[in-house]
Amino acid sequence: MAGFKVLVVSIISACLLERVLVTSFSQSLDSDFTFTLPAGRKECFFQTMKKDASLEIEYQVLDGAGLDVDFYLSSPTGHVLARDHRKSDGVHTVETEDGDYMFCFDNTFSAVSEKIIFFELILDNMEDGEADPESWKEYVHGADMLDMKLEDIMDTINSVKARLGKSLQIQTVLRAFEARDRNLQESNYERVNLWSCTNLVVMVVVSGLQVYLLRSLFEDKRKSRT
Repeated sequence: MAGFKVLVVSIISACLLERVLVTSFSQSLDSDFTFTLPAGRKECFFQTMKKDASLEIEYQVLDGAGLDVDFYLSSPTGHVLARDHRKSDGVHTVETEDGDYMFCFDNTFSAVSEKIIFFELILDNMEDGEADPESWKEYVHGADMLDMKLEDIMDTINSVKARLGKSLQIQTVLRAFEARDRNLQESNYERVNLWSCTNLVVMVVVSGLQVYLLRSLFEDKRKSRT
């Protein structure tokens, strides 16, 4: 009978742990996007947020002349919360209210070069908030016989979740940096090849002209009389 009670409590604890896991890992939403911004154009995006949530935007210019772009973030009331002028990357975090937040990338200052832009959104505390985060405690009556501290388990899970999320964010940013550096190297490679070919052609033409001038100096242009 005692073994049966321990089994029942174990099953309840396992179900509760699964519920805690779902609650913990549903608090943060991450998404990233890469797009091409044509020359002389501006692109805007909208994100619906809730009150007392957090919105973090990180962007990088991966390719394009100058590797720069204008950026601004505005609240649902139209108030500009953050603005960058011709920067290659940036990070902005704001505490939100109910409504649609707008963030724009502006390339109107460039008349020729298009830009490839990567940005990542990290949304925190986007759950409904109707469920009490401490309501899980009402299901743990009798679990003390297992000497398990579910609060410690939840703290550990939240810590692991936060570190995994940070690791994923860092890896995404590093991939964006790597893509930008690769595009820059390929662009430099093409420029080096172009100017090398141009210099080679100029050297061949100059060498031909020098040979022609030297030969013309030693030619006997006097006409022989008979």
